[in-house]
Amino acid sequence: MIKPGRLRLRRRPYGPWPPELLLPVMLAIVIASLAFATPRSVAISRILPAVPALAASMWPVLPTVLLGTFCLLLMIGISLEFPDLGTWYTAAGIIAVTVAAAYGSHVRLQREQTLFQVRLVADAAQQVVLSPMPRSFGSVEVESLYLAAAAEARIGGDFYEVVGTRYGVRLLIGDVRGKGLPAVGTAAAVVNSFREAAYDEPDLGGIARRLEASSTRHTSAFSPDDLMERFATALLVEIPYEERHLRILNCGHPPPLLLNRGRLRVLKPTDPSPPLNLAELIGDQYTIDSVDFAPGDELLLYTDGVTEARDLTGAFFPLADWMRRQTPMRPRDLLDRLHRDLLHYSGGGLDDDIAALAVRLREHPAPS
Repeated sequence: MIKPGRLRLRRRPYGPWPPELLLPVMLAIVIASLAFATPRSVAISRILPAVPALAASMWPVLPTVLLGTFCLLLMIGISLEFPDLGTWYTAAGIIAVTVAAAYGSHVRLQREQTLFQVRLVADAAQQVVLSPMPRSFGSVEVESLYLAAAAEARIGGDFYEVVGTRYGVRLLIGDVRGKGLPAVGTAAAVVNSFREAAYDEPDLGGIARRLEASSTRHTSAFSPDDLMERFATALLVEIPYEERHLRILNCGHPPPLLLNRGRLRVLKPTDPSPPLNLAELIGDQYTIDSVDFAPGDELLLYTDGVTEARDLTGAFFPLADWMRRQTPMRPRDLLDRLHRDLLHYSGGGLDDDIAALAVRLREHPAPS
């Protein structure tokens, strides 16, 4: 968690400050040294007002004022050695800049404190939408990955959830169109509905209708003109216990990838189902596909932020080719490698949020 500037300066009250925080003091020393070492006509001392201005960008109010006072006394000392330097004009400039710098530092710290509180709220929202989940459900191993496009965002419109029910392990991954708090609110509504419906509904079609109803109720407060901009894609997967297959219901979401002994399958739906919140417009017919899922197989569910990651030339990340090159490994290792390769491919910058789930079926259940 990122701390605001005020808390950062108080983190180690008895130790030395980080080097970058000492730059204003170093600048004052350099200016003073040059002022005594250069001819009087150069008048290096006239740039001393820049020192408190620099301090305001990284220091609290009191240290900034103290450094400005030090620069004022330093200017007076230089004038004793070199008269007729326009000392009082420079001193007046130091005083004016110090007052402005103190105010600027105060405003900066207030904004950092506000940002800190916003990040706390974002962290709380993340715990609601992306709560911690078990890594193992009997013989099914599941791991998750979430990357925000902006480091300050913490959370966006991508969501996922995994629950173990009497019908088997049920997974949800999806993406809300749009960004900001409305997208987070829609994602929370969908995930909370899934957490209830996954235990009650005997088939994935019933879960999809429950998610559709929750999404529709959530967006009913918005203008009807915005409904087309407030839909969500979703992918539902069910892995029954003691069976060697899985069921998939795809509501307009990118198709999952299944790697079986080096052979990759793109699990496209035979008949696409409508995205959430659009069933009234294009119908509520849901299609469930059944796919073989043997021990050692690896299943990757992801949002479009993965396939839309671009390199410096604008080319999209070749996820299918990347998945085809992977050797059998644990789901955590697969997602760690995906995380590393995505950042390397995009040069460390992501244009969209990313969520992914990796699933593997073991031959025998994990011990309790």
